[in-house]
Amino acid sequence: MACKSMTGFGRGESASGGRVWMAELRCVNNRYLDLKIKMPQGYAALEERVRKKVSGFHQRGRVDLLLAVAGDSPELVKMHVNRELVKVYRVAMAEIAQELGVELATDLAFVASRPEVLVQQQQGEEMEDVWPYLEQALDLALAGCETMRRQEGEAMVRDLSTRLQLFAQTIDKIEAAMPELLRQREQVLGERLQKLLGNVQLDPQRLCQEVAILADKTDVTEELVRLQSHIGQFHSFLTEKEAVGRKLDFLLQEFLREVNTIASKINDAAIAYLAVELKSELEKMREQIQNIE
Repeated sequence: MACKSMTGFGRGESASGGRVWMAELRCVNNRYLDLKIKMPQGYAALEERVRKKVSGFHQRGRVDLLLAVAGDSPELVKMHVNRELVKVYRVAMAEIAQELGVELATDLAFVASRPEVLVQQQQGEEMEDVWPYLEQALDLALAGCETMRRQEGEAMVRDLSTRLQLFAQTIDKIEAAMPELLRQREQVLGERLQKLLGNVQLDPQRLCQEVAILADKTDVTEELVRLQSHIGQFHSFLTEKEAVGRKLDFLLQEFLREVNTIASKINDAAIAYLAVELKSELEKMREQIQNIE
C-alpha cells in the first residue's frame, strides 16, 4: 500500500562522550506542509539540513520537531581561575590574621569554594562534529514516524477500498433499475394523457415523442459512465507511490457532483434512497481522505 497517513509520532536518540542527542517528531493532517522546528541553542546552523531531511519524508501535514541535547562533554568544559580574586581573598585573610594576632593559614579549599573563583565555561561545539549524532537521532525519529504513518495508511486504504466497493454496488443497482423505471414512466405518462384526453384517440407518434423527451430528461447514462470511470481512477490512485491525498479529495468532489445530478434528474423514491446511501459513503470516505498525505 502506497498511501500514508499524515498522523504519526517518532522518537530517536544518539549518544557519545557523555552527551545525548534527542529528536521527537509529531505530525497531524494539514492542507500544506507546516514544519515547526525547535532546536538547541547554538544549533541554528544545522536547521536547513534538518528541514531538508524532514521535507524528504513529509509533503503535507503539520509537523512539530523537537531537537534537544543533554549532558556535558569533558572536552567542552573548561575551568577558568580568577587569579585576581584569589589574591583579593588572600590579602583579606592576611589582614584578618594580623588583626587577630594569629598565624596566617591559607586554606586552598576554602578559597576555591568562594563564588567566582573557579568558573566553569562551556566551549562552543563544532557543528560538523555534532551533525552525525543529531542526524542519527533524527533518522530514527523519522523512521519511527514513517512506520506509524504507513501502517495507518494501509488501514485507511483497506477501509476506502471496502467503501468504494459498496459505492460501486449501489451504482450498479441504479443502473439496473433504469430500464424498469423508464418503462413505468412511459406507462404513467400514457395513462395521464388518456385520462386528460378522455375518449380522444392518442396519436402513437406523439406519445413516442413525449416518451423520448421524458427519457432524455431522466437519462443518467452519462453520469453513471463517469462514476464508473471515477471508481477506476480512485482504485488507481490508492496504489500510487506518491502523495495522493489532494487527488483523492478532488475526485471525491466529482463523485458528489455526479450523484447530485442523478438525484435531481430522477424523481423516484427508491433512487432517492440509493442516492442518500451514496452520499453517506462519500462522507465517510471524505473523513478518511482528509488524513491521507
